[in-house]
Amino acid sequence: MRIRKAQQNDLATLQDIERAAGEAFRGIGMPEIADDEPPTTSELEGYLQAGTAWVMTVEDDVVAYLIAEPIDGNLHIEQVSVHPDHAGKRLGRQLIEHAAAEATANGMPALTLTTFRDVPWNAPYYERCGFHTIPDDELTPGLEAKRQQEADHGLDRWTRVCMRRPTIS
Repeated sequence: MRIRKAQQNDLATLQDIERAAGEAFRGIGMPEIADDEPPTTSELEGYLQAGTAWVMTVEDDVVAYLIAEPIDGNLHIEQVSVHPDHAGKRLGRQLIEHAAAEATANGMPALTLTTFRDVPWNAPYYERCGFHTIPDDELTPGLEAKRQQEADHGLDRWTRVCMRRPTIS
């Protein structure tokens, strides 16, 4: 297994991983999430150009990815997905740790993300990875804007939370 920067020829695979990983939502009564289209290749290209897209490979096959962007001085994890064939091997956590190291190297004091509060592989998982929920009255302007984008996309049908994890001790 190896983490490397995502490349242009990985983009279709990232979309395939997202679709496959999203199927788990169907089984918990969230088919709208399972049916949601992954980021477009042009959206993914923005993360490539920013240098904030990483993939996990197993025998040169891309099996997981993480994309992120700076928001309010922190590195915001936009998406981390692992193909279901490789779930349970701590690949997502390794990508999160890689993102934390990248954030630290760039002087960013924390990782942030938004996620579903009550989905077992969302907020409860991220808590095990060291994230804590940010109270709504403590959201930064960028995180408030991110939450509004999600609400506009219909994600507020289910409870969402913003989470933070320090990267610099």
